[in-house]
Amino acid sequence: MSIFKKLGWFFKQEKKHYAIGVFSLVVVAIVQVLPPKIIGLIIDEIDQKRLTRQTLLIWIGVLILAAFTQYGFRFIWRTNIWGSAAKLERSLRSQLFHHFTKMDHLFFQTHRTGDLMAHATNDVSAVQNVAGAGILTFADSLITGISTIVAMVLFVDWRLTILAMIPLPLLAVTSRVLGSKIHVAFRDAQAAFSDINDKTQESITGMKVIKTFGQEEEDIADFEEKIQRVVQKNRRVNRYDALFDPCITAIIGISYVLTIWLGGRYVMAHTISVGQLVSFISYIGMLVWPMFAIGRLFNVLERGNASYDRIEELLSEETHIIEEEHGIATRAKGDIVVDIKSFAYPDYPDQVVLKDIALKLDEGKTLGIVGKTGAGKTTLLKLFLREYDDYQGSILFGEHDIKAYRLQALLAAIGYVPQDHFLFSMTIRDNIRFAAPKSTQTMVEEVAKLAAIHEDIQAFVQGYDTLVGERGVSLSGGQKQRISIARSLITKPELLILDDALSAVDAKTEEAILQHLQARTKRQTTIITAHRLSSVMHADEIIVMDQGTIVERGTHSQLLTNHGWYAQMWSKQQLEAKIERGEK
Repeated sequence: MSIFKKLGWFFKQEKKHYAIGVFSLVVVAIVQVLPPKIIGLIIDEIDQKRLTRQTLLIWIGVLILAAFTQYGFRFIWRTNIWGSAAKLERSLRSQLFHHFTKMDHLFFQTHRTGDLMAHATNDVSAVQNVAGAGILTFADSLITGISTIVAMVLFVDWRLTILAMIPLPLLAVTSRVLGSKIHVAFRDAQAAFSDINDKTQESITGMKVIKTFGQEEEDIADFEEKIQRVVQKNRRVNRYDALFDPCITAIIGISYVLTIWLGGRYVMAHTISVGQLVSFISYIGMLVWPMFAIGRLFNVLERGNASYDRIEELLSEETHIIEEEHGIATRAKGDIVVDIKSFAYPDYPDQVVLKDIALKLDEGKTLGIVGKTGAGKTTLLKLFLREYDDYQGSILFGEHDIKAYRLQALLAAIGYVPQDHFLFSMTIRDNIRFAAPKSTQTMVEEVAKLAAIHEDIQAFVQGYDTLVGERGVSLSGGQKQRISIARSLITKPELLILDDALSAVDAKTEEAILQHLQARTKRQTTIITAHRLSSVMHADEIIVMDQGTIVERGTHSQLLTNHGWYAQMWSKQQLEAKIERGEK
């Protein structure tokens, strides 16, 4: 029953609707004890040969009235109890989605997408059942059981009632034992479902890679293995679940045997009438539902309890990015000063990935960052975006530490184009104006031209209304990159970050995009990381990173005269370009 305490906040919120629902259940329970009594009276009058047509019609009218009354009040409790349960589902889904949107990068590294989806679907549904079927079953079984037992005592015989209830303690013991086992088994089953959910999502997303490497059969085998695990875990749940009904049926059977044995003796001794015995047996039939309901209740509660624990564990996790309560709400703007003493990822605190990074980038200037793969370029950019805050040192944006800004004020000032371009399953227009939904078509086309994608879009049959498919599946890598660049420009950011964002375009398109960006405004600060040095050659300053620190810095011409890594890589790339053009 602990799940009811955990959901106390919701029941308090919806107490009016639940009160109406429970009151309606009480009315239904009281009304439904009348038909067995009336049937018993009719049988007694038949037995005594006193039944008249008028009396029969009156009793039939009472039965019809009782039926309509039950129908009306059942409609009321269904509307209030099930309606409230739907509100709980909506509330939990909203809490989870809001929680997902505010969590940091580390959270999504720890939790798989399929697991998060399972929390938001299966687990939420299981908790909703507690607020719907759970409350209904608990209240209805309790009210129906009590009203039926009271009717058995008042309308028949208290001794017969006590005898019929002797087997009921067995039901409590059975429910407790099986309920605890179901709790553990269902939790394992939900975890297995999360695995298969994640596997499905991963396989669908990576289907091109799977087919390219001819791993279809292996992937299917892995999927089948996970499916089998889900089946095994659910079989365990179903095995315990299936034990409830036979146990309850056996207990009810014992009650019937005792009732018929003692009730028959009471009829023979004229302690009760035949009609009363028939009414009593009918009441025992009415107790079948409360008994079955107790078994179902424990099932629903244990499933909901396990799922709510999983949801609470997820919601209890806090982001590592702490936003200042009274932080700067004005959009960040100005010079950028970086002084990073050291930084290590939270998972590997002993492995320093950035150290002694010191640089100053004046407003409107361009910084190029180059280096080998794994040199720390993208990691440095993640600190600008506050994906990680646990570093020694500071990053100033307009004379204020970036941690002093409200997140919205900081991120609204940054246009970021990552290496892994993500497009939403919507039109090209909506993807470009994602961060500024009210942007006009003229504004959308303006940034598309800056990103050198406007002509490509016009070549599509539906132009800017073209649906790009999930993650932009219908577009080439270069087209996705340029749409991502256009999307970052639509908000007119103070700082534009291009993280190797020109790798999928040819040299001519790259040059056009860079020229457009340089000509757009002199007050937009730009940071470009690249493997192709032609992307940064016009930057006001270029830094070369290696093993998390700066090993070279200067302009393009200065770095060429240093004869270091930059100069060597420039010569190599120029030679490769000549070979591609067929020059000697």
